[in-house]
Amino acid sequence: MDTNILIQENNFQDARKEIEKNKNKKIIFSSNDDELNRKILEKEKIDTLLLNQALRKDKLRQRDSGFNQVLAKIAKKKNVAIGINLDEIINSKSKQKAQILSRVKQNIKLCNKNKLKMKFIGKSKRNIYDLKALGLVLGMPTNMIKFMS
Repeated sequence: MDTNILIQENNFQDARKEIEKNKNKKIIFSSNDDELNRKILEKEKIDTLLLNQALRKDKLRQRDSGFNQVLAKIAKKKNVAIGINLDEIINSKSKQKAQILSRVKQNIKLCNKNKLKMKFIGKSKRNIYDLKALGLVLGMPTNMIKFMS
């Protein structure tokens, strides 16, 4: 059970079929639809919920990171880790990168409060020590860094 599979869907039925097909693998689920993320988190067995930040629009006084206390409680109950999209951070321009990093920081605070695990997920391979250093800079506590691999 050491192989990871990334499932990106925008339809619940299609996502459910893909998850069922790959149930013997570690499933990383990602969608740009917050409602679908919540539904999958509640009803299906996944290992990691990957949150995409690049296409989000912030509210006037609040960051829209696609993650909130409700999702955090469900993830804690179902033992689901929260994924940070590393490729989005690497491939974005300076202003967008700043917005993405601040949304990630907000998610880190929420995960820390609810004692959730977080992972960096991306196609580009990085040194684990670089990822741990990035996590520390973004505000991850050391007990969260230990679980990265």
